[in-house]
Amino acid sequence: MTDQTRSPQTPLGIYDKPHKERITAVEVVALLLTIIWMLGTAIFFLVVKPTGFTQDGGGALVFVVAMIAIFMPVAMIWVAAMAARSSQIMRQESHRLQSAIDSVRQAYIAQNQKANTVSQRSVAEKIDEIAAAHQRSESNMARFSSIRQEAKTVEPRRTDTVAEPGAQPDLPLAMTQQDSLPELLSHEFIQALNFPEDANDKAGFKALRKALKDPRASHLIQASQDVLTLLSQDGIYMDDLPPEIARPELWRRFAAGERGRVIAALGGIRDRASLALSHARMKQDTIFRDASHHFLRLFDRQISAFVENASDAEIQALSNTRTARAFMLLGRVAGTFN
Repeated sequence: MTDQTRSPQTPLGIYDKPHKERITAVEVVALLLTIIWMLGTAIFFLVVKPTGFTQDGGGALVFVVAMIAIFMPVAMIWVAAMAARSSQIMRQESHRLQSAIDSVRQAYIAQNQKANTVSQRSVAEKIDEIAAAHQRSESNMARFSSIRQEAKTVEPRRTDTVAEPGAQPDLPLAMTQQDSLPELLSHEFIQALNFPEDANDKAGFKALRKALKDPRASHLIQASQDVLTLLSQDGIYMDDLPPEIARPELWRRFAAGERGRVIAALGGIRDRASLALSHARMKQDTIFRDASHHFLRLFDRQISAFVENASDAEIQALSNTRTARAFMLLGRVAGTFN
């Protein structure tokens, strides 16, 4: 099968090595012209016998002229034949190259269509992931809200006691709600800042309930819950952001009031995607910005009171909680460590 008869719709073999034909019409025509010219010159020199070639003298010059007259036209015939053969080969190669280009173009279009299909599928999967994350954040918000409402429910004390006749009435003691609550221990405070791991984390829920009853810790926990919920709407979860734990000395210097590059190592969250998303939302979302600054202020206040009596191990444990990770992330976005 030659290149002219091969179907252009068969991409395989469309640019195979061409098969050279030994004898073509060009060579046949050139051979016939050569034979005709040789016969003509033979008849001219042997039969006609021109007078100039039969006379004596100038034999060498006559021989040279005869050779030129015989072979020069033959050489011109074959030069023209070779030029025609090269032109034919170039046309065939051009046709084959054009067919190969068409095949590559069709393959490229098919590949792009396949890539677009895969891209649409990945976008749909991403949308499903965002919807699942949003549903998970709503369930977490409902769970923590129920805990908060349970912590706010306080049994009222009886104040309508009637004194017996002749007995001295009891003097009311000036006891506040804070005095009646048990003291929140350091490990319970740390566990509450990390929030329960799952629905079966009984110790985590117990520490969280106790911390929510503490007037000082409850504000920080509620602010942390708010920013964690807002961050989860962008698919940012603290479990996916392991921090670079700083030395306890830096936390003590931060609690003492030092700011800037001297405590830059506290910003241990360096995930570029999370930082970029948080920075963009800080600029565009007023609610997110206000909640973040409120959370940073409360964390600053609580960490200053916590490190006074905390050990180095407790400070390191606190720095690895979800609340501390949110502080590292939002602190870097807000420029706390610059």
